[in-house]
Amino acid sequence: MRESAFVRQGGAMQISQILSYTDSLLHPNEYKDYAPNGLQVQGDGREIRKIALAVTASLAAEKEAVRIGADALFVHHGWFWKHDDARIVGIRHARIATLLNAGLALVAYHLPLDDHPEFGNNALFGNALGFTTTGRFGQDNLGWTGLTEKELSLQTLTETITRVLGRQPLVVGPTTRPIRRVAWCTGAAQDHLEEAAECGADAYLSGEISERTTHIARETGIPYFACGHHATERFGIQALGRKITEQFGIETCYIEINNPV
Repeated sequence: MRESAFVRQGGAMQISQILSYTDSLLHPNEYKDYAPNGLQVQGDGREIRKIALAVTASLAAEKEAVRIGADALFVHHGWFWKHDDARIVGIRHARIATLLNAGLALVAYHLPLDDHPEFGNNALFGNALGFTTTGRFGQDNLGWTGLTEKELSLQTLTETITRVLGRQPLVVGPTTRPIRRVAWCTGAAQDHLEEAAECGADAYLSGEISERTTHIARETGIPYFACGHHATERFGIQALGRKITEQFGIETCYIEINNPV
């Protein structure tokens, strides 16, 4: 577990004021998402002086948010996903009870935080790898296309990803194709591989991998880089925290809960 703080001392706001600002940045009502965006669990009404940030609203992230004295938890992956069991039992009961007992608000932004052109996961992931963006593709234009600075070998791109993310990607498909045109979509977007190939990409990057992905990569003739769902989606929530700190002077603290997937 690792923490990174973004601090400008002295800020305190109501959660409604912060949400008005973050909604104005991310436009959540423009997306047909798999879970509600914005406020998911109401807090106890206190002023917000410190916000914890995490990729996922796991029990570990909640407990750490409570430990560091946060007043709210902002995440990329929240709760109440479509097709989830609606009963408040088991781990769901433990998670909700932890937040309610501590009086913390839970705020989540999913697709809006993937898609933002300045500080979304895809924008920042591409920037971190040195890609120049050239366009979008796929459902709701959530996939991105771009160019590398120069033609790369598969080994060189693998080494760059490993350095930037702190973990080595799993690579399937052809290994000798020179890479100049790239496509990417953070998270669990492995099934956009065929669309990436249709865009003329020499390589496609996302987070997760399925059994079928190997065959699709081989048959389309482009390598697929499974870079980690968690690892590719750490960017946006931290950037949102910096935006909140800059706007309100509220301390925000990113909690890294290690996840190899």
